[in-house]
Amino acid sequence: MSEAALEELAVLAAIYCDPGECDVLARSESGITVMIQTSVRRIAQSDIRLRLVFDLSATYPSCLPNISVSSEELTRAQCKELRDKLLGQARERLSEPMIHDLVLWTQQNCNSLIGNSLQDESSPLSAVTDDGAWTTLLHLDHMRAKSKYVKTVEKWTSDLKLTGKLMFMGKMILILLQGDKRNIREYLVLHKSCKVDVDSSGKKCKERMISVLCEMRLPAEHKRFPTFEVKEYSALSQLENEFDMAGLSKFYTEFVIGLM
Repeated sequence: MSEAALEELAVLAAIYCDPGECDVLARSESGITVMIQTSVRRIAQSDIRLRLVFDLSATYPSCLPNISVSSEELTRAQCKELRDKLLGQARERLSEPMIHDLVLWTQQNCNSLIGNSLQDESSPLSAVTDDGAWTTLLHLDHMRAKSKYVKTVEKWTSDLKLTGKLMFMGKMILILLQGDKRNIREYLVLHKSCKVDVDSSGKKCKERMISVLCEMRLPAEHKRFPTFEVKEYSALSQLENEFDMAGLSKFYTEFVIGLM
């Protein structure tokens, strides 16, 4: 597999990280078969649960993936129509990693294809959401170009309407994000696919050492952070208090302490 294809698989695993959302079904010298399970919301009806399987040959993305679509909520004809549309979208993206784009396109267009429109076409980011706000805690290994890196993170969170904190405690760097789960996933795509830092020689590079420590739906009694801000702490007690004040002390004890 090409480096671009392997990077894409790593990004997919980070975005679709819930159990059963992303699985490698087969791996061999001739290629990889990956399955993405997702859902599309319908008004006053049950969600459409989709199983998308992509057969990627060793020369992907220079050649098209084989795609299969299955769903208990759709007829065989509807699954075939969706598959045909996806292959058409894949042809437009030939020679570039496309799986995440195809999944997003499916989420945004599935309803219109089956005659039950869901979304406002002018707001593609809000096409598929999870009820309520979500909280995700990320860990970064380092920042070499700190000033540029911080500005980039602030821009992404602003564009995606995410709130939270970028936290520095000694050498430890944490990012706490709150907002729509799909927007958080969009953020992860950006963070893993864009050249946000520089390597030891000063050359721009992608972030390869970001990890998702945990994520959960924000309890209804907890207030979401009003903004996204950057904070530096001089003592662990200050960092612990930050999590306590946000009602996230469990995050601190279960995931942050182990990084020290």
